[in-house]
Amino acid sequence: MAAVGEVTAPASTRDALARARRRASLVPDLLVESRRVANTVISGWHGRRRRGIGENFWQFRPYVEGESLSRIDWRRSARDDHTYVRDREWEAAHTVWLWADPSPSMLYKSTTATVSKESRALVLMLALADLLSRGGERIAWPGLTDPFTARNGAERIAARLAHAAELPQRPALLPVRRFSDIIIASDFLDPVAETQGWLDPLARRGARAHLIEIADPAEESFPYAGRTEFRDPETGEKLTAGRAEMLSEDYRRLYLARRDELSAWCKRMGWSYTVNHTDRLASEALVRVHLSMSDAGNSFTGHAA
Repeated sequence: MAAVGEVTAPASTRDALARARRRASLVPDLLVESRRVANTVISGWHGRRRRGIGENFWQFRPYVEGESLSRIDWRRSARDDHTYVRDREWEAAHTVWLWADPSPSMLYKSTTATVSKESRALVLMLALADLLSRGGERIAWPGLTDPFTARNGAERIAARLAHAAELPQRPALLPVRRFSDIIIASDFLDPVAETQGWLDPLARRGARAHLIEIADPAEESFPYAGRTEFRDPETGEKLTAGRAEMLSEDYRRLYLARRDELSAWCKRMGWSYTVNHTDRLASEALVRVHLSMSDAGNSFTGHAA
């Protein structure tokens, strides 16, 4: 009980401050790990072609409602039932936005995982910042940094993360403009319609997203049996199951249906979607994301790591 006259912060504020302190203590180690991961894939990390206003053809991609009709390639579109836009290569460096979900659900780590979902997401983003900075790309973190070019891009972002008092659970994406890429690491456990509503404006502006689903193996396999209490990390609500194994089939079906729906939506948008399990190597996801950004046909979607 608080003493008379003592001012106590709301629970949500205390939780946010505790998470900020925890994140600050983790960032140095995560930066070291991200550098190690980046160094394992650097030999295969080459410069990539960029969509933009250059003269050279780059790729065909699905037409997105709201784009100029003059950009449609009618000859290519006539080959099947889809409408395609012809993209051209952009020689100038553009911005790659990076973001890791700071939601409470990302703190989860089962006994079968090597790291929490939050740690894996941050390592991937810092490793990408390192690799992209070495390649001369402009990088940024929505709600945290403006776009910049620097060889020590990962260190600069890590410093901002360590000193951020609170990170928005969903940052405003208005600064992500046409011809930019954004890489998002999250567990994507929100309803698919909410995720689509948040990200859909990116497609209308001509940006391209690469989604990395961070999954704990226990979340996917549901290895629970007997009397089990489940707690929602976002709301604190609890559910007690007398025989948890009776829920496993329906749970797995819903869990994978959410993933399949979101992955299929990304494919229709011309975006990429990959899954990285926290009992697998982070470098696997890093390589796949790079391939999805580099592949002229942008055919990389829905793979798991």
